[in-house]
Amino acid sequence: MEHENHNHSEMMKGQQTHHMHHQHHKSEDKKMQHTKSHNQHEGHSISDFKKRFWVSLIVTIPILFLSHMLRELFGLGDALQFEGDVYILFTLSSFVFFYGGLPFLKGIVNELKHGKPGMMTLIALAITVAFVYSCAVVFGLEGDIFFWELATLIDIMLLGHWVEMRSIMGASRALEELVKLMPAEAHLLKENGETVDIPIEDLKHQDKILVKPGEKVPADGRIIKGQTSVNESMLTGESSPVSKTEGGTVIGGAINGEGSIRIEVEKIGDEGFLSQVIKMVLDAQESKSRTQDLANRAAFWLTMLAIFGGAATMLIWLFAAGETFNFALTRTVTVMIITCPHALGLAIPLVVAVSTTLSAKKGLLIRNRTAFENARDINAIVFDKTGTLTKGEFGITDVIIFGDSLSKEEVIKYAASVEAESEHPIAKAIENSSKEKFEVINFNAIPGKGAEGSVSGKNIKVVSPGYLKEKKIELINTSKINDLSAEGKTVVFLLINEEVIAAIALADMVREESKEAVKQLKAMGIKSIMLTGDNKYAAKWVADQIGIDEYFAEVLPDKKAEKIKEVQARGLKVAMTGDGVNDAPALAQANVGIAVGAGTDVAIETADIILVRSNPYDVVSLIKFARATYKKMVQNLLWATGYNIVAIPLAAGVLYSAGIILSPALGAVLMSVSTIIVAINAKLLRV
Repeated sequence: MEHENHNHSEMMKGQQTHHMHHQHHKSEDKKMQHTKSHNQHEGHSISDFKKRFWVSLIVTIPILFLSHMLRELFGLGDALQFEGDVYILFTLSSFVFFYGGLPFLKGIVNELKHGKPGMMTLIALAITVAFVYSCAVVFGLEGDIFFWELATLIDIMLLGHWVEMRSIMGASRALEELVKLMPAEAHLLKENGETVDIPIEDLKHQDKILVKPGEKVPADGRIIKGQTSVNESMLTGESSPVSKTEGGTVIGGAINGEGSIRIEVEKIGDEGFLSQVIKMVLDAQESKSRTQDLANRAAFWLTMLAIFGGAATMLIWLFAAGETFNFALTRTVTVMIITCPHALGLAIPLVVAVSTTLSAKKGLLIRNRTAFENARDINAIVFDKTGTLTKGEFGITDVIIFGDSLSKEEVIKYAASVEAESEHPIAKAIENSSKEKFEVINFNAIPGKGAEGSVSGKNIKVVSPGYLKEKKIELINTSKINDLSAEGKTVVFLLINEEVIAAIALADMVREESKEAVKQLKAMGIKSIMLTGDNKYAAKWVADQIGIDEYFAEVLPDKKAEKIKEVQARGLKVAMTGDGVNDAPALAQANVGIAVGAGTDVAIETADIILVRSNPYDVVSLIKFARATYKKMVQNLLWATGYNIVAIPLAAGVLYSAGIILSPALGAVLMSVSTIIVAINAKLLRV
């Protein structure tokens, strides 16, 4: 039951070293090996548990028909009985014990080696006692055969582990996804002016490389020629594309915009920004504490109960009551078997399976069960701004017209007509704001400054403040423009024949669901905090729009995890919700990491829970659902273990003097009833 306790750190260190040497395009085989190791438990994979379950289940069918005790229970008498059937029963049961029970037999060795007896120890102890005792009866000892209880117990436990492992979905593949952000090759510029494509691991300091429009930047470096805008939102959290000119720096993994640039490589290998993010993710995940599984704790105490209860039963019947050894042994074996109820093996996995299915239908994908359970205690949620509380896309918020020459609709139509030819994100936002367009001829991009074109013989420009400054164009009223800039909005200007006609303000649009989500969280007593790489003005504008309790602005990527620690230091249990690469260390550091599905793969792989719909309100649903799920788990565990309070004393023969004794067959029936109740209770989670 310790699926979360794999040594992921060693695996991830291997991946980190792999990345540091920049073997990006050669790493697929190694990635497959790492991914495969995610779903291992006691040396057995999910597919192995599945196979062992189905094979064991098929072999269990004839075991049930051949079992004398089961025939008596269903009134079949001597039907299906024939000479030598007990030896066939022995052979089939031996197969189920050694084949189906192997993971548990290996598990007890591992648990005892680490001094932590748990579910594996309990299961292995029960099936071993049942098998050894039943074998002794087959070959001469007087008593009852427990082969069918043995087989069904192994089947149920294999099913429980298979269901549980499928629900957990393996460990984080965050580092693999980070590596994928880097391109495989770079365009190396030779001294003679030729361009040669080389693997990025062959890049050296001071190499000159060419980055074409739309390509990913291969390495951290400095621009030596050209100007462009670079989309770094998945790396830094900055929502606006950043203008870059000669002398500016670019980050490996960022997406180049509309201009070709030449870069001098400054950082390679583990010096790069992405490699540093990898290290932060690794450190955060290694330091993240794990909550011990409830069922494992229950299994530990039941293991102790089985050992001491069995020993006490044997000693009391032999020496205090003076019964025969066979009678005492039968009571002891019954106690040992009943102590490991089928219900305990399914108490958690069934709830996990139901909750995983239900949550998926609601757009919540659970990757880390322990973190999901912990979500019930969250009292502070830190939201990344861009792409989580906001849409991660620009929209027009304000239009300021200088003079009365044009209406607001005409201003937007002119701007949208020119920007329709551009690929810049801000241009796309303006273009999408108007359905109608003018016919534009002689379109021309002004690198890093805007775009222009001719409409009905007029020169139309949509430009940045930098263009106005460069051309020394004065504005009539700057106070309103300053107010918009103070709110963190991006302002562009519409020029007709070099005359400033209007200012258009754009901002990352706030999701309507964000407001309701924050309102609901406040009602639940949960503090809402916003974390962003944007400037404090943009952060304040969004916080005021949504009603956020607190916000951190201008937070550098390597400081986001520190902010989570800072909030945790206040004694708060923190959930982090984000979608960018820069959020990955913070997601890993938080008590619960929540990724929005529209984000990068790395954020998703680092998170414990994924919001498929990228809807902040789903965070509210998540917490409510986590509380309901945990409640069902506790109910099932109480039933599965509480059943033993009654069953074990009866199996030991406490009421033997009153003529009441729990036979192994009746004990098996009670186990089945207990299992059914646990299953029904898990299904009630749907209600």
